[in-house]
Amino acid sequence: MRREPFGFLGLAVLVGSALALRAAPSPLAGTISGKVTFTGTPPKMKPIDMAKEPNCAKEHATAPVLTENVVTGPGNSLRWVVVYISAGDQGSTPGTETVRLDQKGCQYIPHVIVLQPNQPLDIYNNDPHSHNIHPLAKLNPEWNRSQPAGAPPIHTKWEQPEFIPVKCNVHPWMHGWHAVLATSHYAITGEDGSFSIKGLPPGKYTVTAWHEQFGTQSEDVTVGGDETKAVNFVFKARAY
Repeated sequence: MRREPFGFLGLAVLVGSALALRAAPSPLAGTISGKVTFTGTPPKMKPIDMAKEPNCAKEHATAPVLTENVVTGPGNSLRWVVVYISAGDQGSTPGTETVRLDQKGCQYIPHVIVLQPNQPLDIYNNDPHSHNIHPLAKLNPEWNRSQPAGAPPIHTKWEQPEFIPVKCNVHPWMHGWHAVLATSHYAITGEDGSFSIKGLPPGKYTVTAWHEQFGTQSEDVTVGGDETKAVNFVFKARAY
């Protein structure tokens, strides 16, 4: 007779545990991966004449720097494409780690950076001469700052999502992009044009690929569990 209360209590504990497990959020996270390529004839990237800045011209004497607005690779792959979740985003986290942009050899390194609104950005001048950083923002305040050789990094941030072209008023060939995204789920294609966006909870998403010269493409994708969904983007290249 004394065992019945304990048996009932044990059953209640088991049932409660099972319900708790069912109510717990799923730890599964999916991935969207793929490749960005092009069809047609892309414009040829031209060597940059840095004669105006002897230090940079000397640094690149054996391997001239090419323009980077259209960088292609094996198999018609396309580099510097920003691929990100543009709708349906879940589980996005604020960007808190400082993003670094370098000016070295009269180049912006890397050519494209991605950061989130209010994420810290440090801009360094690694050259033995001055630069003048000029982001051509439209939604965010536009600014123009000189950074002499040996100066400390410029500490800044962007508040609104937008794609911001950046130039140097001293060296007109210097050109880059700040992609300010309202999501932590993004990727930038490398030399082979591939990308992978991880950590996506189950759901329906819109994935957008942005290229500075060829524009944007989007596709809806449903991710379930911890599966990996393949999405490929093909841009039509224009030889101008």
